[in-house]
Amino acid sequence: MTLGTCARLVAGALLLAVAAGAPGAVAADAASASNALARELLAQLIAINTTDTPRGNVTTAAEAMAQRLRSAGFAGADIQVLGPSERKKNLVVRLRGTGKRKPVLLIGHLDVVEARREDWSTDPFQLVEKDGDYYGRGTLDMKGPDAIMLAALIRLKQEGVRPARDIILALTADEEGGGANGVHWLLQQHRELIDAQFVLSGDDYSVLTENGRPLFFKLVASEKVYADFQLRVTNKGGHSSEPVPDNAIYTLTRGLDRLAAYEFPFELNAVTREYYRRLAEIETPQRAADMRAILRDPPDKEALERLSREASDRSITRTTCVATRLDAGHANNALPQRAQAVVNCRILPGHSPEEVRQRLLQVLSNPAITVSYLAGDGTLSAGAPAGRGFAPPPLLPEVLTPLDRLVAETWPGLRVIPAMSAGASDATHTSAAGLPTYTFSPLTIDPNDDREHGRDERIGAASFDQANEFFYRYLRMVTAP
Repeated sequence: MTLGTCARLVAGALLLAVAAGAPGAVAADAASASNALARELLAQLIAINTTDTPRGNVTTAAEAMAQRLRSAGFAGADIQVLGPSERKKNLVVRLRGTGKRKPVLLIGHLDVVEARREDWSTDPFQLVEKDGDYYGRGTLDMKGPDAIMLAALIRLKQEGVRPARDIILALTADEEGGGANGVHWLLQQHRELIDAQFVLSGDDYSVLTENGRPLFFKLVASEKVYADFQLRVTNKGGHSSEPVPDNAIYTLTRGLDRLAAYEFPFELNAVTREYYRRLAEIETPQRAADMRAILRDPPDKEALERLSREASDRSITRTTCVATRLDAGHANNALPQRAQAVVNCRILPGHSPEEVRQRLLQVLSNPAITVSYLAGDGTLSAGAPAGRGFAPPPLLPEVLTPLDRLVAETWPGLRVIPAMSAGASDATHTSAAGLPTYTFSPLTIDPNDDREHGRDERIGAASFDQANEFFYRYLRMVTAP
């Protein structure tokens, strides 16, 4: 059976489910057909290598999904595959509504990080179901959420739904790296295709669990700013038989030791304050007390010290800079003429990469160590961008109210907790463009088993089906008349 034939059978199942049976059976049949479609889309996406390597090609995935949408009845004029290069094209599709409200934009990236077959227990570029889990590169980050968004859009189209606002889906290139970020390119070159009242990104799982028990539903409403810096020391070198104190490696590593011992100042914003306020209601007594204590002005120092022992707390209350790469020397029997390191920083909103570069120079405290900004395309510059991270958007009622309601129906007693991501995603581009952006994917994940970017990346099969139905229902609610 061809993929096109299977897609038509799934679409037919959706229509038959609507046309016959009791309401409960209709909903169950439609959900089952949609889950089958989402799994098929996921398998097809996983099988297409979209890494930023000579073997990877994002355009292939974009074209494959465009064909899926055409087979589902979307007009050719509502599907665009476009980008700056042949291998880095993006997919934009629009489900037209009544126009009563401004559009909503859904974003997801098609590219994935590299995965080597010898490192995995399964083929990373084949979807494998094993022991109740789906394995494959991108199942979590983020071809799983991509498939869910596609399945929801196709289901709405097949059911003949006319939402109150257009629903735009952009599946893009180079979120994980590379020089052709799709969201940035679309905003710069074709903003009219993706302009919207607000943006929903699926690039972070939301239902955090511990020992199988859901803890809370995370809604990311703010992100730190990503910045790389190159630290570099050079000197004349010499023969290794005649060592001198002025050794480029020693100079650099002494500076890195000072950086390792340095902590950026503690800081909260509107989102992280609300995060700790809500999280304190469900935490253990000691952590809850500490969370409330750091909300005071000034924050309690002992409570802050206890919370800062946890990497997850430390990462959202401070800018962080950490050495991630080292390179030095040119021969075993020669004194190094050069030593350099890459330092990766995740910067709190309200601060700029240039501000952090200046702070690094102060911390390193040695004019022999230069600090250059390392752009995504590999170019170096003496100065860094001066733009400050975007302020967190307001928590729009049309986003949060239906989410609160659906979370309560799906996981009784679970709280929606606004949060700031310590990482960086395409939300930085849409937010900087003035489009309020909210990130969630209703997948159930234990953070201790988060395998995105790692070996044997996986998601639970039951969680995937549940997330697929949840997102469809939420999209219906957020676009209702």
